[in-house]
Amino acid sequence: MKIEETTNEGLRRAYAVTIPAKDIDAAIEAEVKKIAPQVRMPGFRPGKVPSNLVKKMHGEAIHGQVVNEQIQGAVDSLMRDKKLRPAMQPRVEFGDGYEQGKDAKLTVDLEVLPEIETPSLDGLKLERLMVPVADSEVDEAVNNIASQQKSWKDAPKTKKAADGDQLIIDFVGSIDGVEFEGGKAEETPLVIGAGRFIPGFEEQLAGAKAGDDKTITVTFPADYPAKELAGKDAQFAIHVHKVQVEDETKVDEDFAKSLGLESMEQLRGLLKGQLEQELGGLTRTAMKRQLLDTLASGHDFAVPQGMVDAEFEQIWAQLQQEAANDADPKAALKEIEAEKDDYRAIAERRVRLGLLLSEIGQANGVQVTQAEMSMLIQQAAQQYRPEDRERFNELIRTNDMAAAQLRAPLYEDKVVDFLFDKADITDREVTREELQAAIEAEETPAPAPAKKKAPAKKAAKEEAPAEAKPAKKPAAKKEAAPAEDKPAAKKAPAKKAAADDKPAAKKAPAKKAAAKK
Repeated sequence: MKIEETTNEGLRRAYAVTIPAKDIDAAIEAEVKKIAPQVRMPGFRPGKVPSNLVKKMHGEAIHGQVVNEQIQGAVDSLMRDKKLRPAMQPRVEFGDGYEQGKDAKLTVDLEVLPEIETPSLDGLKLERLMVPVADSEVDEAVNNIASQQKSWKDAPKTKKAADGDQLIIDFVGSIDGVEFEGGKAEETPLVIGAGRFIPGFEEQLAGAKAGDDKTITVTFPADYPAKELAGKDAQFAIHVHKVQVEDETKVDEDFAKSLGLESMEQLRGLLKGQLEQELGGLTRTAMKRQLLDTLASGHDFAVPQGMVDAEFEQIWAQLQQEAANDADPKAALKEIEAEKDDYRAIAERRVRLGLLLSEIGQANGVQVTQAEMSMLIQQAAQQYRPEDRERFNELIRTNDMAAAQLRAPLYEDKVVDFLFDKADITDREVTREELQAAIEAEETPAPAPAKKKAPAKKAAKEEAPAEAKPAKKPAAKKEAAPAEDKPAAKKAPAKKAAADDKPAAKKAPAKKAAAKK
């Protein structure tokens, strides 16, 4: 095999590769010998069909298979011999003028991962912003639950039901005088205006009093699930037992017990724990944001533009989708178009941070264990229908890139936790508002000295460093490190942060070099 380097500029490499005809012919002969024992042909005993007849019968298919295998082998050898670490799947193109019996010529174009000096972790300082949970916040949480637990009390018998009141009713439904299945119930609660019954039902009971008997007529919707009732008029004979009005829920021991708990103390303890967990997540997000900003400001190296393109495309597609759902789609799209360069700078920063975190993790032995990976696969598989789960599992087993995508968020969390352990951390008590402001503070997308401030409504507040994914074969042995913990979202131009907490964009697969028949 002959290899000639045609491009070596920055991170870009290109090669002209020639596979000698004799190597292709030898591989074809080996394949013919391999399959000959299985070939069946009238007049010959099994395994005794001459090679020339095997070639005549299957030569075209064998040749195509062998050439494709030779191309893949040549690319793998190129990566190994030149010690290349592809940033993404190489682009392979097969020469148009190839004919059987001649040398096969192909071009291989790729970007390599940059050589990154492992940063020193000495002197890393971080501030942990702590928000104590106040009793007033627990009180508010308790009251919120109480407001959702409506209780009712009987109204005077002269009370006419109004919007928001609850009636206790019996009803019997019929169509053309014949009762239908499922159209009868006793002592059923109905809240006027809640919209739980078919259109027109609740409204016709406005003004009813306890003891009233009424007959109403309603039309079942055309898309009603019971096809035998859809679109038909029905009469309901109704007896009103009670009219009830909403009663204030008392927050006491009985209220806690109505929720299945032993006491109000237990309820408050649970709610306080939830609030502490929520605030702890925000604290971690703020500290991680601070960590990433520190890393970005101290490291500036060239990054593969293909990875930046893929990351930007993900951000941009999400922004466009959000703009389309905005109240004024044209204005939202115009706003993000004006900030397009800033979003690309953010995509570049994400890629740089991803590569940097990956380097730190590899240099310090951070790994996702097989047990952790198995747990990730099980959790992810639950998102699919039972009949699709095995196909998902097979994808993860056979596709390095898909496995890297799944592993990436956990790997990054482990790298970040490693850095937290190494850092000198000081605690500072702040308010919830101050913590939120720290998360949503303006960021500078590029580490160059003359930094351009991102627009105020920038989707990159929720910046996620890009994943350093392996190519088809992980020659670079880089673990992925994609997404930053998602902070509480600050509204972006198109409603949602574009740099959401997601792995970096999938790399496009190499163009398959199909052998000409």
